[in-house]
Order: sequence, then C-alpha cells, then structure tokens
Amino acid sequence: MLSLSPDIKKVLQFTDLVLLDIKHIDDEKCEDLVGHSNKLELDFARYLSDNNIPVWIRQVLVPGYTDKVEDLIRLRDFISSLNNVQKVELLPYHDMGSFKWKKLGKKYELEKVQMVTDEDLKKAKDILGIS
Repeated sequence: MLSLSPDIKKVLQFTDLVLLDIKHIDDEKCEDLVGHSNKLELDFARYLSDNNIPVWIRQVLVPGYTDKVEDLIRLRDFISSLNNVQKVELLPYHDMGSFKWKKLGKKYELEKVQMVTDEDLKKAKDILGIS
C-alpha cells in the first residue's frame, strides 16, 4: 500500500499531468536493471489512476533488457488497467551519455547494448498498441 506524505498529496491536488517513467514492469528485472524495486512507481501509477490525475507513462526501450515480448505485454496490460493514461511513450535507448561514465572513471554497464532500430521500436509499439 502506497503511503504519500500530506505535502505530496497537496501538490498532486494542483497537478495537471504526471510524467511517470516505468523502468521495467517486472520487479526482479527492474531491481537487476536499476537497483530498485518497481513497486513504488507501480503503486503510484495506481494512486494517480484512483484519483483521476492524468499521466503519461514512459519507458526506455533497451534491447535485451526492456524489449521482451512477455514484458511488453505485461506493461500493456498494466497500463490498460489504469483509467488516467493520456499517452504512452517508448524512448529508444541511446548511448549519448556514456562518455560521462568514462570521464568519471566508471564502467558503463550498457556498453555492448545495441541501439534501438526502427523495426525494434515499431514491434514494441505494436505490442503496446501505440503509434
């Protein structure tokens, strides 16, 4: 059960639109990918739906990580369970920020990940039922 602070609830009373990134629909895969559970973001999406606060759902399409058919179907089913989604965006993965990791002397974990092709993006959009 999501517990929002009174301050957050007050801000949401004046919010016209929330942009909500869902890093991964599968909790275990989300933890592996970003080091956090997805439970809070999914609960927050349900809270927004229950309170009729408009939302755009966004997810980065990362080949080999967030592009599995079964995960996209689960994401589609989750989104369709909400009544307040105005838009769904798939953001194609790119490596434009990788130089920052190198400059900091850190390993860029997605170094070998391929860029999203137009075909990859179309396939994912078709599964999600978006254009």
